[in-house]
Amino acid sequence: MKNGIQFLREVKHELSKVVWPKPDEWIGSTIVVLLLVCVFAIYLGVLDIGISRLAKYIFKMYGGY
Repeated sequence: MKNGIQFLREVKHELSKVVWPKPDEWIGSTIVVLLLVCVFAIYLGVLDIGISRLAKYIFKMYGGY
């Protein structure tokens, strides 16, 4: 039990050294992350549709579909 309490004290001490971002910084970072997630989702969606249509075309052409 003593080791656990010592560990928690050390964690508290280390967290006091952390430089936490200001609200405008984390809001800006969150917006950037959300925009990038949307861009990648659209990109992967378009890529998925394209590969799906290509596969359907190939299967239809060679009689497998």
